[in-house]
Amino acid sequence: MNKLIATLIAGLLATAAHAQTTTAADSTVVKAEAKAEKDIAKAESKEIKAAAKADEKVSKAAANANEKKAKAHSELVKDHANAAEKVAKADPEDRAKAVAKAEEKIADANHKAEKKMIKADEKLLKTQVDAAADKAQAAAKTEQVRAEAAADVHKAAAKQ
Repeated sequence: MNKLIATLIAGLLATAAHAQTTTAADSTVVKAEAKAEKDIAKAESKEIKAAAKADEKVSKAAANANEKKAKAHSELVKDHANAAEKVAKADPEDRAKAVAKAEEKIADANHKAEKKMIKADEKLLKTQVDAAADKAQAAAKTEQVRAEAAADVHKAAAKQ
């Protein structure tokens, strides 16, 4: 009977010791998982902020481009009106010469307006490309944090 009781007590102590080490090891994994989730959430937050900032830059650049294009168009309309006015005021004998000058001024005004519009579009496109690059870098950083967090959890699990 004493041997039976001794065996039961030894088994109980062995089970309790095993349970304590498992709990300690499990708690290490749980802590690693909690830290990983915290790090991932932080990285995702940074990614969202970077994307919002990039989108804001693009919106401002688009508004600026539209403003510059509208201004260029307005100047173009004004130049066309001035040329037409000069043609209308010209004497009948000088009308052909005035029309030729007006056409030249209109061509120059069209070219000038096109250059301004192209530059505005170019600046907008550069901003859009930069914003896309910023978003991609933020996403890559988030993926790096996810991978490192997963590795940390696996290291903690392997230590058991």
